[in-house]
Amino acid sequence: MSYPTKVYAYSGCSTCRNALKFLKEQNVPHEVLAIRETPPTKAELKRMLAVYGGQVKKLFNTSGQDYRALGLGEKLESMSVDEALALLPANGNLVKRPFVLTKQGGVVGFKADQWKELFG
Repeated sequence: MSYPTKVYAYSGCSTCRNALKFLKEQNVPHEVLAIRETPPTKAELKRMLAVYGGQVKKLFNTSGQDYRALGLGEKLESMSVDEALALLPANGNLVKRPFVLTKQGGVVGFKADQWKELFG
């Protein structure tokens, strides 16, 4: 079964749990995928990049250990979009979560007001 909403999340992430609780409370049909084991595809990342007006940094989990360990805070600005996007499907820990795709667009992270607008 194909769901209209695809949610990439990590079970150990409280923000992801809050987002999934929100979707359940709003009765939004959704499919949950483990972001570490099954990160978004490059095509999905490009769709989300369009949602965020080409701001590639918005797709990164900038507070994550992997982001810091790779020194991406300094490196990301000098990378091409293709180079930056190539990192994300190779390491789900680098992707800002939850990463949510709908038929109309998507959102990364969880802010209740944004989500109410998207799913309301």
